[in-house]
Amino acid sequence: MPKAPRGERLVITLLGRRNVGKSSLINAITGQNIAIVSEYPGTTTDPVDKHYELLPLGPVTFYDTAGLDDVGELGQMRVKATRKILFRTDIALLVTDEKGLTKYERDIIKELKEMEIPFILVFNKIDKSDVKADDVDYCRANNIKFIKVSAKEIKGINELKEAIISLAPQYYKKEPVLVGDLIKGGDIVVLVVPIDLAAPKGRLILPQVQVLRDILDNDAIGIVVKERELEEVLRNLQKKPALVITDSQVVLKVAGDVPPDVKFTTFSILFARYKGELDILLEGAYEIDKLKDGDKVLIAEACSHHIQADDIGRVKIPRWLTQYTGKDLEFEVASGHDFPEDLEKYSLVIHCGGCMITGMEMKRRIKECKRRGVPITNYGVTISKLHGVLERVIKPFYLE
Repeated sequence: MPKAPRGERLVITLLGRRNVGKSSLINAITGQNIAIVSEYPGTTTDPVDKHYELLPLGPVTFYDTAGLDDVGELGQMRVKATRKILFRTDIALLVTDEKGLTKYERDIIKELKEMEIPFILVFNKIDKSDVKADDVDYCRANNIKFIKVSAKEIKGINELKEAIISLAPQYYKKEPVLVGDLIKGGDIVVLVVPIDLAAPKGRLILPQVQVLRDILDNDAIGIVVKERELEEVLRNLQKKPALVITDSQVVLKVAGDVPPDVKFTTFSILFARYKGELDILLEGAYEIDKLKDGDKVLIAEACSHHIQADDIGRVKIPRWLTQYTGKDLEFEVASGHDFPEDLEKYSLVIHCGGCMITGMEMKRRIKECKRRGVPITNYGVTISKLHGVLERVIKPFYLE
């Protein structure tokens, strides 16, 4: 069975002090011995991920993390790694043991609430002792969902799974829509896919595949062409396409080939709506006109990849942005799941399409930028803005 893309998996993170039974719990939930279990505190060092099919939600990823009370210089590095996982977490399981709620649990509860991460407080090791009455009162008084379990005796595990399912974000409980609300059965949708140095050999990239699948799921007709063949394809179609979707890198050429009365957008704009907050990303793009000499711009990539000579984020966008603004700008790059802690030094963040991270992680990155007062936009929105076609490619989503 093919694996679900990383960006489509619900991320569930287990947090807690050392030796509260996080590893035992993840083994009990998945029914597999995938995490090392030991009576010795601190067995789990770096976060460990496990893919699992949690029906009816579908594919999820569990993260087993180091103890939040780890000590020493190395221990603090482990705690820092654990906190980075929080940034991409959809649901947290805060695990404690017979000691109940200590300062560590209360501090992380405060942090989870500040980050608006849904969480369940899991009282493990009830085979040793029942939950303290004061802790139950605390949970009820603060409207905290809690479950009593014994990972050792596999008690309460089904109840915990049900609680996880009930807490999942709404967009995981329904079929996600990329273009389905813009088209109907029988419509023709043309996808413009350039084949350049950055294109993977023998396959399409994930956003293109996902859009094509959504077209087929909605009983529409998908036609895939390169930008050089678009004009001929449009001329030979017997009926007007309902929508043309292009890779942002060729948006200017494609805009000239697509008739004004045909709806037209980009893959990146679609994913801006699908993974984040399109309105906020548009606001960020308009901040481009306010950039000044010496301003720092962060290019944020959600995944690591081999850098090509014409890399879109590291080469083309900086060049286009410099040409558009006429300003002497400084560019920095952040790759993978790590998001800079010193965001305030940037005048603008330009993020990739986010196809390799969850919607929750993308929203959290956007929210963090908003909280720090740093404008954020994405590749596709930026490119359309710099090429003067932004108003046209967002029109399908803002029809009167």
